[in-house]
Amino acid sequence: MNEAVRLFEARIIESLRSNGHGELSVTHINLTRNLDEGGTRLTELARRASMTKQSMSELVEQVERTGLIEKRRDPTDGRAKLVCFTDKGFVWLEAFHRSLEVAESEMRAELGSAMVDLMVEVLAKYVEARGEE
Repeated sequence: MNEAVRLFEARIIESLRSNGHGELSVTHINLTRNLDEGGTRLTELARRASMTKQSMSELVEQVERTGLIEKRRDPTDGRAKLVCFTDKGFVWLEAFHRSLEVAESEMRAELGSAMVDLMVEVLAKYVEARGEE
């Protein structure tokens, strides 16, 4: 399964790059996939990604240098910061979603829609069952 995920994510990055969005690597996707459109605190990003706060902080700094994200003051707690997409980041996010659709479409062409639908259904059940622990 790990190899399948690696190939799928690599295809997304390849599609992004071919469409002029080579800012991020697969590693950075662990940040962006966990970032809410309205912003997310660093500690929550780390928790969602199953990473240490320090490791997530490094990712945030790397992606921040691309101009896709920025840290802003949390309006609900002036002491805290939110990691947020910038306008450039939202353009990237749209391209990411298109690249995700391309990768999924290719998978459906390769394996058949029924198989992909079944995989999605079974993996959702797995997540639901493991989430109860």
